[in-house]
Amino acid sequence: MAESRYTVNIKNGGKAGTDTSTYVVQDNVDLGDLMFSLCYLPTAGRLTITMIKARNLKAMDITGASDPYVKVSLMCEGRRLKKRKTSTKRNTLNPIYNEAIVFDVPPENIEQISLLIAVMDYDRVGHNEVIGVCRVGNDADNLGRKHWSEMLTYPRKPVAHWHPLVEV
Repeated sequence: MAESRYTVNIKNGGKAGTDTSTYVVQDNVDLGDLMFSLCYLPTAGRLTITMIKARNLKAMDITGASDPYVKVSLMCEGRRLKKRKTSTKRNTLNPIYNEAIVFDVPPENIEQISLLIAVMDYDRVGHNEVIGVCRVGNDADNLGRKHWSEMLTYPRKPVAHWHPLVEV
């Protein structure tokens, strides 16, 4: 949930003063969705994440678009072990990637692993900004956990799902 602050000026019944009050409103900001597939090869100990595409990303640039790329972090008990990223797609809110990211994960470690996936906006000047994130793994919520367990249930088969992006 995002938090928006609105400042409202209220006239005091024709009197000279104004009352300025700040109201905090909970918004469910739509940051967009990311489609990717997960595939695990237990015999090779290989986890493949194929970034397929994103849709309706939040505009981060003054032009009304973004320069999105996806950063995938391999996590184990809250620590980042490795990270990889896709190419940057310029000036779009609906990028198509079709890029595979591969991590070596032995079968004895797959239960402790999770993925933190961040859609980032590339900026030439300053820092790159996070558009939104999603998590998959045993410690993830709802869809992230379901996608992970489907991948483990059907080894050697890519399992694709859309994931809504949330704020960091």
